[in-house]
Amino acid sequence: MSAADIVAGRRAVLEAVRSGRAREVLLASGSRETPGLRDLLDACAGAGLQTREVPRRELDALAPDHHGAVARVTAVGPIGERELSSWPFDEDDVVVILDGITDPQNLGAAARSAEAAGVAMLVTRTRRAADVTPAAVRASAGALLHLPHARVANLPRALERLQEAGFTVVGLVERAPASVYDGAAPEGRVAIVTGSEGRGLSRLVREACDHLVSLPMRGRVGSLNASAALAAVLYAYVLPSRRERPA
Repeated sequence: MSAADIVAGRRAVLEAVRSGRAREVLLASGSRETPGLRDLLDACAGAGLQTREVPRRELDALAPDHHGAVARVTAVGPIGERELSSWPFDEDDVVVILDGITDPQNLGAAARSAEAAGVAMLVTRTRRAADVTPAAVRASAGALLHLPHARVANLPRALERLQEAGFTVVGLVERAPASVYDGAAPEGRVAIVTGSEGRGLSRLVREACDHLVSLPMRGRVGSLNASAALAAVLYAYVLPSRRERPA
């Protein structure tokens, strides 16, 4: 198995099974049965997927942080920039764009927030940005296995394609003229852009946005990391204006 084929950790493996991407599930011999393991075994049974017990050292060689479960998954290639113009988005879909997030843990945490909020797609850069690694998948609790993911070379051009597809692009910046409390999110399709905690949005990405908003900080800490800021904006600003969809 290559690293790209591996998902480790019971929660992430469970989501690999639920997503239909798991091809094989390996469990450490003598694993203690817990609610998490029972959920995983039930999901495998429901998917008609057999599990195989192997010595723990075999899992250690595949993923040191496996916690007793590893899945071999079918890789799905990322969406390209050109596909953004023709993707079958719904009329009120939300897309999240990450500008310069280089830490796989932050990528995974942001993807987890986005997927939980019902985001339709995640967009990231191909260069100077974190890739979908086993660590990122685990940090996402498996959300990266469910969330469509576009990787693009040119973020401003990708934003332009989304705008052509009817999206209003909103950038999250520290010193914007308006905050998320000053008005409702735009109606229809909305793309939320967030950057790294240190550098924020790059100049060209910032200039490509239709609107800029800030997230007010009322405590003594001056900023949030990208995933925490994204979750706050999605739940406090974007989702209140979205219609509820059936599960």
